[in-house]
Amino acid sequence: MAISVVMPALEMAQENGKLLAWKKKEGEHVAKGEPLLEVETDKAVVEVESPGEGILTGISADVGAEIPVGQTIAWLLKPGEQPPAHPAPSEVRGRASSGKDSAGAVVAPAAIPRPSATPQISPKARRLAKELGVEISGIRGSGPDGVITAEDVQALAGAKPSVSPVAAPGEAAPLGQVARVMAEKTTQSWTSVPHFFLSRDVDSTELLKKQKELAPGVEKTPDLKLTVTDLLVRLTARVLETHPKINASWTGNNIRLNDEINISLAIAVQHGVVGAVIHRANTLALPEISAQRRDLAERARRNTLRPRDITGGTFTISNLGMFQVDSFLAIITPPQAAILAVGAITDRVVAVGRKPEVRPILNMSLSTDHRVADGARAAEFLRDLADAIANPSRWLE
Repeated sequence: MAISVVMPALEMAQENGKLLAWKKKEGEHVAKGEPLLEVETDKAVVEVESPGEGILTGISADVGAEIPVGQTIAWLLKPGEQPPAHPAPSEVRGRASSGKDSAGAVVAPAAIPRPSATPQISPKARRLAKELGVEISGIRGSGPDGVITAEDVQALAGAKPSVSPVAAPGEAAPLGQVARVMAEKTTQSWTSVPHFFLSRDVDSTELLKKQKELAPGVEKTPDLKLTVTDLLVRLTARVLETHPKINASWTGNNIRLNDEINISLAIAVQHGVVGAVIHRANTLALPEISAQRRDLAERARRNTLRPRDITGGTFTISNLGMFQVDSFLAIITPPQAAILAVGAITDRVVAVGRKPEVRPILNMSLSTDHRVADGARAAEFLRDLADAIANPSRWLE
């Protein structure tokens, strides 16, 4: 049976994906699970695996095209098999590249009939139309069933297509899709989520001792290095087991207590930040966490993350200590309830037994959604996390 290759939906609000590359050529055999294409989504550049086995046939989407989620862009066939009837490649390419002509100029989206005279428009496109002052009644949607997408609104408003941010000094640099959507989402989070912030300084003497003690066992594996981030992932996951409200999500009307503890790590890439997820972190040993953290970071920078790598996060850690940042406050990634901002470990003079001593101090700040957890619940979590960092042996057993 013919297997359709479609533009995948990698997150709930995703409308389109940008096709960056085909990993296989027309006519080549593809095994199930092999890398098949690279897609740029709202969150990251993701490597998409083949949904089945067969000969890649009928590629109908050009590299660089913005393609609606769910649209068929190729087929996987058995030898001698024919693909089902589907739109001609030129028609699919025209819809996939809605808003641009072959030279990259902005054009009006193609007219696609709809069963109703009332325009169907996505929430994101509606917000954008309001911001740009675009009258939606004059738009013909290019999405599935004629739905008006954000790209349709941008095309009618004369917005430039997304390109890599390169500009001469003094000129405004256009944003790539990841950076643009990151800007949109952080703005939405900051303006709609009731943030509050708690901060603690923690003596990290024992944490650094534990890192030195455990490093030889972890680093037996070639190219692995036990980092402070690895220890923080492990300790945070353990503490979250006893604080379900901090590992929860706001669903719009109520609170969902997540049944897994999936730690998302904020990783800097060329044109933005990617949240790469270590799933079920509370069940993993330190060598597994270290290996996954290293693998995710490398693939994020090579643009080879897979869909699972960027979905399902329940709590985020953002560590800027390697940039010598003492402390900072982070913006929550909805629908998560909290994010931990970690600064550098620096030597400071502190009072120990009423005497001044120099100790390595770590500052951490917790940003929390007040709809999900109040100040007391967040303070209790931060208290226990501080205890875990100051006394890691007690929590790593």
